[in-house]
Amino acid sequence: MSAETGFYSIIDYTVDGAGTQRELVDAFAEIQERWVRFHPGYRSARFHVSTDGTRVYNIVHWASEADYRNFVETSDTEGRMAAIQKALEGLSGKAEARMSGVPTYTVIREIGPGPQTTGS
Repeated sequence: MSAETGFYSIIDYTVDGAGTQRELVDAFAEIQERWVRFHPGYRSARFHVSTDGTRVYNIVHWASEADYRNFVETSDTEGRMAAIQKALEGLSGKAEARMSGVPTYTVIREIGPGPQTTGS
């Protein structure tokens, strides 16, 4: 496994169906491209949708917490938030943010592929 841990912001939305999932992913991908991806330390944004059509997770990977904090302090937060609000208003269905508190995380452990271990 990689020794690289990085820093993550995990954005969680409840939606009302697969169509809204697709629209939300498209809108948030555009926001990442326009407002976020060029900031130093940005690594990627991955979008996960639940198979039942009710959730969307946007996992934004940063090289470090310092890079994320620099983004928060130096980016056009007002413009980005307005773009998010406009995107949400433009959906054909409903989407509701499900984050509580600050949605930021660090990886502390990762288990990768390998041989099966036997119990003792």
